[in-house]
Amino acid sequence: MPPTLLRLFSLAAVLAVLPVAQAQTNCVDGFAGPYACDSVNLMARIPVGVDGPFRTNNLNDIWGWTDPQTDREYALVGTRSGTVFVDVTMPDSPLVLGKLLTATDNSTWRDIKVYQNYAFVVSEASGHGMQVFDLTQLRGLSEDSNRDFTEDVLYTGTGSNTVGSAHNIAINEDTGFAYIVGANDCAGGLHMVDIQSPTSPIFAGCFSADGYTHDVQCVTYTGPDTDYTGNEICAASNEDTVTLVDVTDKANPSLISKAFYTNPGYTHQGWFMDGQRYFIADDELDDNASATTRTIIFDFEDLDSPEFAFFYFGPVGARDHNLYIRGDYAFLSNYESGLRVLDLSGVGTASISEVALFDTYPDGDANTFEGQWSNYPFFPSGTVIASDQNYGLFVLKTDLPLTTGGEGAVAEIPAGEAFVLEQAQPNPFRTRTTLSLAVARAQTIRVEVVDLNGRRVAVLREGPVAAETPTTLAFDGADLPSGLYLVRVIGEDFQTTQRVSLVR
Repeated sequence: MPPTLLRLFSLAAVLAVLPVAQAQTNCVDGFAGPYACDSVNLMARIPVGVDGPFRTNNLNDIWGWTDPQTDREYALVGTRSGTVFVDVTMPDSPLVLGKLLTATDNSTWRDIKVYQNYAFVVSEASGHGMQVFDLTQLRGLSEDSNRDFTEDVLYTGTGSNTVGSAHNIAINEDTGFAYIVGANDCAGGLHMVDIQSPTSPIFAGCFSADGYTHDVQCVTYTGPDTDYTGNEICAASNEDTVTLVDVTDKANPSLISKAFYTNPGYTHQGWFMDGQRYFIADDELDDNASATTRTIIFDFEDLDSPEFAFFYFGPVGARDHNLYIRGDYAFLSNYESGLRVLDLSGVGTASISEVALFDTYPDGDANTFEGQWSNYPFFPSGTVIASDQNYGLFVLKTDLPLTTGGEGAVAEIPAGEAFVLEQAQPNPFRTRTTLSLAVARAQTIRVEVVDLNGRRVAVLREGPVAAETPTTLAFDGADLPSGLYLVRVIGEDFQTTQRVSLVR
């Protein structure tokens, strides 16, 4: 049988035994159902299919939004025909709320970012522009996969700087500027937009000196090179380099330097580590350079003279695509090998290791463009979402001790105390309340909620937590009767209980 037909036959065989919507399946002995895993549990899966909730046969990009008013968490899922909104607050029971339809045509490529409760969406579809959508419209909605939305604003540029199709978008939330890249303007480089008033986006400038940019991260610089402290710096993945650009003055952006590495195929995307010294990047077409997945680590201690530090080589030969960093962990979406999590804590000594995985594409680990497109690991709850082109939306939970008070957050614990448990907010509450816990030393904890009869009604957390790192504990009582409940926290060297009141 030809290899292509063999792969399709294998895919059909796997799909035949998978349920239409997969429920929580823990990782046991290296598998969660048909999916290879390590230290990651499957909470839920929503499959693709024209007759399913996504109304599409393929997914692409994914991002997330946490409602600051309700703490509810939402997946923003890119598809060929638009952006689907999924409430993943209860990770084992995701709710599809509807779809923002594409501005023009269907497209394989769509990219989504968030600023001030608005989603900003671009696509390779001809004439698409940048959609701006008010995410607060999702508040209080019931599940309805057939609900259609339209954008609040459609930005297409101004004058000679018009934007139709675009490959990607990045947003610096510190400054309120969006960076549209891979577009039909600015030679495919940085098309800069002031989105401080989200429904009134204004063209701010262009950077085209290094040609086409495939993806970019722009930050307010706080790293080790004091020459640039406080400046707005973009690290652009420009096909064969990571190009550093100072965009503080949008009318006069300046090329700082280019970071090189051996045997580039296609410099695809990357992300700064906390501290902004190290930048981790992926190359989508470097299969000629390595038999296994190759991740590139740069040392940007001196922005004027960036250095290649070393390569990390993964255990399988899948092609890499997108990665994001939370604390000391890099979350890699590597097409056929799915989600791979790297511990970056030893980056200074060139020591990186894979510590978790969830293979969303069970057909193999070949060097193709099938499988997982991207992931979003930044929810306060620790939920991780991933979009697999072929198998749909995956809602995941890792056993790793993720920071939950923002990247690199540190909690203050009084000397001699084993923990700090902040008061639930709000309390009393009508649907959902949130507590914040920090422990003095790393340990395994269990957090459960019981009613006054001692009946357990929820488990909020079970697993390891890092020392002096805020852990968010969210209790959703939407399906419970009103009354008093006890939140019990059991650690290795402490126990505590807090009372919360659910009212209607």
